[in-house]
Amino acid sequence: MPKVQVLDMNGAKVNEIELADAIFGIEPNAVVMHAAVVNYLANQRQGTQSTLTRTEVRGGGRKPWRQKGTGHARQGSIRAPQWRHGGVALGPKPRDYSYSLNKKVKRLALKSALSSKVLDNGLVVVDNFAVENYKTKAVVNSLKALNVNKKALIVMPEVDNKVIKSANNIPGVKTTLVNTLNVYDILNHDNMVVTVDAVKKIEEVYA
Repeated sequence: MPKVQVLDMNGAKVNEIELADAIFGIEPNAVVMHAAVVNYLANQRQGTQSTLTRTEVRGGGRKPWRQKGTGHARQGSIRAPQWRHGGVALGPKPRDYSYSLNKKVKRLALKSALSSKVLDNGLVVVDNFAVENYKTKAVVNSLKALNVNKKALIVMPEVDNKVIKSANNIPGVKTTLVNTLNVYDILNHDNMVVTVDAVKKIEEVYA
């Protein structure tokens, strides 16, 4: 079982914790993690892009000239795609880009991402992460004390509005809960700050 130091918010060591091998100690599967990231990004797409077809562009109801005898090519509408201000042929229309992965694949990807954070020394376990007031500076100082200077993901066991709102203004810092944890966020941040309660909850849910 991998062992990790437990720190307080001032960066001092207070304990050690053993992490579950089945979740934090497996060999990361890069293929599965890639599939999970691609799936996450696809599911985030709104798919609201839209172009006007020739039937949706205003005007063009009258035939521009008679069919024969003018020397021009025959035309039925000035809103056909080859005309300026005409409709778009085969342009994008609203669509749903989302798709689902198998549950086993999702679990393996999450375990691989968590294990990769342990291997890269990017997992920081704290006994508790809380602030007394709505103060961004308090979170900034805590992250500095924990030696977290890059992009950080703070994982909490339950909602704490003071921490969430205090961390919102910090570039590169994101807060999340155990039940909304995803592979993209884990891999997209250099460090992952997790409370002891959150670690226990992760092990309980994904064991």
